[in-house]
Amino acid sequence: MTDALLHNGVKEVRGDGNYFRKGCNPFAQTGRSKLQNKRASLNQQIIKQMRMRAGAENLLKATSNNKVKEMVMLELSYVNSNLQLLMGQLEGLNSSVEVYQSSQETTNIPLIALGLKETKEVNFSTSFKDYIVSHYNEDGTSFEDEIADLMDLRQACRTPSRTEVGVELLAKYFNHLPLIESRFFSQSHHSGLFFTWYDSFTGVPVCQQNMSLEKASILFNIAALYSQIGTRSNRQTSLGLKEAISAFQKAAGILNHLKETFTHTPSYDMSPAMLAMLIRMMLAQAQECLFEQLALPGVRNEVLTLLRMAQEAAKVSESYDHVHQSMIQTPVKDNVPFFWSTMSQVKTNHYRSMAHYFVASALLDHQVAPTDDEDQQEKTLSQVYDHLPEGCSPLDILKKRSERERVGRAHIRRAITGHEEALRIHCLCHHLNKLEVLHDILKASHQRSLHKSSENQSEEEFPDYLVAPDIISKTEHQAELEVPAAIKVKVSDFFQRLGPLSVFSAKQRWTPPRTLCLRTEDRDLGFTLKGDAPVQVVSLDPLCPAAADGLKEGDYIVAVGDTSCKWMSVGEVMRLLKDVDEQGVDIQVVSMLDSNPTMPAKSATFCGNLPKTYSMICLAYDDDDKNPKSRKVSKKSSFLSWGLKNKMKSASTISLPTAEQSWNKPCPTFPSTYKDGVLY
Repeated sequence: MTDALLHNGVKEVRGDGNYFRKGCNPFAQTGRSKLQNKRASLNQQIIKQMRMRAGAENLLKATSNNKVKEMVMLELSYVNSNLQLLMGQLEGLNSSVEVYQSSQETTNIPLIALGLKETKEVNFSTSFKDYIVSHYNEDGTSFEDEIADLMDLRQACRTPSRTEVGVELLAKYFNHLPLIESRFFSQSHHSGLFFTWYDSFTGVPVCQQNMSLEKASILFNIAALYSQIGTRSNRQTSLGLKEAISAFQKAAGILNHLKETFTHTPSYDMSPAMLAMLIRMMLAQAQECLFEQLALPGVRNEVLTLLRMAQEAAKVSESYDHVHQSMIQTPVKDNVPFFWSTMSQVKTNHYRSMAHYFVASALLDHQVAPTDDEDQQEKTLSQVYDHLPEGCSPLDILKKRSERERVGRAHIRRAITGHEEALRIHCLCHHLNKLEVLHDILKASHQRSLHKSSENQSEEEFPDYLVAPDIISKTEHQAELEVPAAIKVKVSDFFQRLGPLSVFSAKQRWTPPRTLCLRTEDRDLGFTLKGDAPVQVVSLDPLCPAAADGLKEGDYIVAVGDTSCKWMSVGEVMRLLKDVDEQGVDIQVVSMLDSNPTMPAKSATFCGNLPKTYSMICLAYDDDDKNPKSRKVSKKSSFLSWGLKNKMKSASTISLPTAEQSWNKPCPTFPSTYKDGVLY
């Protein structure tokens, strides 16, 4: 492999004629890398404690000695307490949002980014080389460079850069996975490889032999990377806000694609309920950035503008309220970080209070002037409320000064109450208290509402405590799911030399290559060729020398002389064969075999070091087969019907076996040496 150094210090590695970028230096002492290293260390400690707990529980079941039971119970309580501490530290890492924020971020509320899922290294070398020898009849050592490129690419995906380059790196590996799966994974073959990924919320490891977990985890990390790109964007500029909006919408789109495509992923952080919550959170953060984009140039002190911004703020509040409702549901609330649910509550109250402040400013600071469009203001105000207090109407609020001030003061009271609630919830979370920027923003918003209230205090002896009506949420720019084109990048198959996937794949079976000597008779080979790549022998003359040498109808030509022609078209192969002399030319051919597996596949999932094995064999047995008494006994044919029976057997038409016939046959069992324990 040849290394090339880019201008930014990132290495690119040549692999099979193409370049792919390496990840960031895992030893770089950046805040993000330190956080990820802590996550990896915690994952290792969690799996160690879980193994100790599993061993203690097994010993507790096996022993009958009371003294041993007491010692094991004491050990279990110690291990469980350690697990609780480790889970708390992992929750603290998920609450460390400050390392993901932009360095210029000083006046915006922090946003939440997802941490990358951690994985173990996988050594493809031995398994793939053995499979290339046994299945493809090729020299496995000749593919060492390709296997090394694949392993380097997977290793680089563990530390992607927080840019579009990192997304492209993950997307390239993701698009390689279907090709790798087609080459080396089939239902009838067990590669012996285990893909282990750690849950990003609980640290519990999940292990599978198939590629589904690998694909789903890479997609999750692409979404996590987009969320980190969104949080690091400079939201003080219009360009930075556009980047943040796009990144969060792409993160939501990928999470939605993950939720719809991989519906049975055993990892908790990729369960449907958790993914639904994460999608809502990403869209809520995108909606928040859309609101900040509207407010970036400044909010004009006009009635219509203030009312429109009030509905925009109400939309952000509603989005975070939906996120919080998702977080407190039973499947999610047990493992979602307390920091996240508290932050969503704070933002719900903060933006709702901001909406009431905008309406109060529109009513208290402005009066209907002769030059104002009264009808437009009435229409806009009527769209702000779902219902008004009894005796109030939009026109009365606009025209009557006393009514206008009365409703305005009611809105400012709700704004103050909401800001106080946001500050109270903020104090409940230890990690939120560390965010000084958030506390300063909440405090400043509260002081602004108090100042507005003091300016418009009523001098009446009996103040009116009207409850301000709720504000209808409305937005002109709705945050939407966006599936990025980056995840659909074109990649070149590392193992292209094995041949076209339509023929040379793990699910297909063929004979070992046979070497034949082709000779011509009157410049005729005795067969024709068809197909694109590889070419196939058709219209074979059974009396030609090639047929006598062992060539069969339907064979694929894989080499002519020393030239591999797996990827050659008919014209290219014919050019190699046109100059065949009297001595002939050697060709290599293969014949396709029945690709149906002889035994149902067996796959295993390991979650928290506890195996969960699911076998398709159980589907191959009928309930009738379990009870021999319930089987139907076929009636023996009489002697007179014997001739008719033989006539039916000698009929020229052969019926294909039906599904019922094939499923009712006894299914082969696994060898006694093939146990679940061996899989791990």
